[in-house]
Amino acid sequence: MPLNWKKAVSQIPASVPLHAVHAMLITLGAIAWVLASVLTVSAADVNAVRLWRAPDHTRLVLDLSEAAEFSTLSLDNPERFVIDLSQSRLTASLTALPLEGTPLSGVRSGIRQGADLRLVFDLSASVRTSVFLLPPNDTTGHRVVVDLFDKTPTEEPEPVLSVESLESRRDIVIAIDPGHGGEDPGALGPGGLREKTVVLQIARRLENQLAKIPGFKPMLVRTGDYYVSLKNRRDKARALEADLFVSIHADAFREKSARGASVYALSMRGATSTTAQYLADTENAADLVGGVELAEMDPMLAGVLADLSMTGTLDASLNLGALILEQIDGVARLHKTRVEQAGFAVLKSPDVPSLLIETGFISNPGEAERLATPAYQDKMARAIRRGIQSWFARQPPPGTLLAWQREQGGREVTIAAGDTLSEIAERYGVTVASIKTNNGLSRDVIYVGQTLVIPEA
Repeated sequence: MPLNWKKAVSQIPASVPLHAVHAMLITLGAIAWVLASVLTVSAADVNAVRLWRAPDHTRLVLDLSEAAEFSTLSLDNPERFVIDLSQSRLTASLTALPLEGTPLSGVRSGIRQGADLRLVFDLSASVRTSVFLLPPNDTTGHRVVVDLFDKTPTEEPEPVLSVESLESRRDIVIAIDPGHGGEDPGALGPGGLREKTVVLQIARRLENQLAKIPGFKPMLVRTGDYYVSLKNRRDKARALEADLFVSIHADAFREKSARGASVYALSMRGATSTTAQYLADTENAADLVGGVELAEMDPMLAGVLADLSMTGTLDASLNLGALILEQIDGVARLHKTRVEQAGFAVLKSPDVPSLLIETGFISNPGEAERLATPAYQDKMARAIRRGIQSWFARQPPPGTLLAWQREQGGREVTIAAGDTLSEIAERYGVTVASIKTNNGLSRDVIYVGQTLVIPEA
């Protein structure tokens, strides 16, 4: 409350000497300055400090009660990175941060100039820094994001080629992208179930299943709990020279009654349904939640999408997605019986067939319960794997092991009603075990419409 100087002076008795009045006014002024300092010193509280480690950088997030001005500087001998937050205070603990495996050896705090918070990050290795402020969203308030990029970043994993690849028989590379991660939990289900956790588990199961099939090399775009921007997800798939990009999700909708799994491809025009548009808008906003510096938001130019190569890529995406949808229909209720389309930013690679698979609505209590179970995750991964395998058995990319097998007279069979593995093995003069090994089957169960590659006798 501001001090009323006129009222204060008028209430001083006339008998008080002038020098005493002067001293009293100085005292009142000092008290007012102290009160003003107290009121402004905690304009913003740092309520939490969170940390994630990614393959090529470390991310720190400062959760603020209000927006705060900040400045940074780097210091040598020893190496330190410093953030000064104007008129702020720290209410969170710094002792429990998981620093192991990061370039940080310690984090300290202090107060400078009476009201500013200084955070000092002790470094054990050289880093390149990026610091930016993010506005509030539906789930978080103001945040200062600190990215510490390794000076010698981990090289992008190269596809590990089989021995046959040396003779133009390379593996088919499948880039598997678990959505969200780190700062961005994705959709939230009952009991605190997080989309980012569920989809990483499904992605790992899909990776393990594909890795067992000769001629396939699955690669995870996100291997742990950290955020990857939508642009970087596309870029990683292209750097791997992937033959297919599959982004796995388990989203939410406004109504909890919404349910069913879906497969989405990119739309170069409008969305095929209201739900498709809603989910595309939700997924495209992930960078605002996960935290991406404005300069990194570099959407693909519209002209690129009109390129002729995009037309072929999109056709392959739609046809492949239809096969995956057929397989998912055997393990889950479908939200739509056809591949839907919308402007998902993560699918905008002009030269890599790309699909986004919603494995169910985590906002639906029944589906959330299933999505959390290993058995359902395994079934969903198996359905996706069967669809992928069926497509590439029919359309193997040139120069791959599967294409070579076809050129050598490799045989395919599409499962019809009544077929059994033992009958197929007898028909082609091979063993059931060799068919299972060649197609990554762990059980003797086969499905109508499934395509199997029969090994040489």
